[in-house]
Amino acid sequence: MKSNNKLVDIATTRPLKKALWQEVDVTKAARARRLKQKPAIIWFTGLSGSGKSTLANALQRYLFVKGYATYLLDGDKLRQGLCSDLGFSDADRVENIRRASETAKLFCDAGMIVLASFISPFALERQRVRGLVDAGEFIEVYVNTPLSICEKRDVKGLYRRARAGEIGHFTGIDSPYEVPEQPELVINTAESDVDAAIQALIECLRRYGVI
Repeated sequence: MKSNNKLVDIATTRPLKKALWQEVDVTKAARARRLKQKPAIIWFTGLSGSGKSTLANALQRYLFVKGYATYLLDGDKLRQGLCSDLGFSDADRVENIRRASETAKLFCDAGMIVLASFISPFALERQRVRGLVDAGEFIEVYVNTPLSICEKRDVKGLYRRARAGEIGHFTGIDSPYEVPEQPELVINTAESDVDAAIQALIECLRRYGVI
């Protein structure tokens, strides 16, 4: 039997041209009308332990009860599957957020309100997410909780391990966090409880026409 190895080699080594977006009859606008909501990405950024996922979870609970179609993406969830091959170097962190942002974009295209909780320490990568969707569909929420408070919480023991040198390139310790310059909302969970923070988030989403 003739081997197909040559064909496989050619297919796997030849660089692929950039794929084109396939236009379909059912559009994002049509899906949004069916769901009776405005698609959006609510992007929670901040240090580990700042309260991003807690706020995203509480906001999703509120929106779900109100009848909105939502989905919550976070770093732990993606690193169990889609990003399980990535480490924590600066390059891997950038790739992690690139994959997360493309996933969020697809959920947004499906007409949903996406709640994304990622440290996302670099301004350029957050700006790239904003550029993936239409104007007004990206809401950046900076969870501006002081490092000292984040370290006191340290539920997973990550700061302790980073201080001990067991984890390298840890944001806030030996890797920088670039503070958002013009986020749509800033929340300090050391000063606001969850209820107050959620109320601020609801008002923000109303202000930008998401709900």
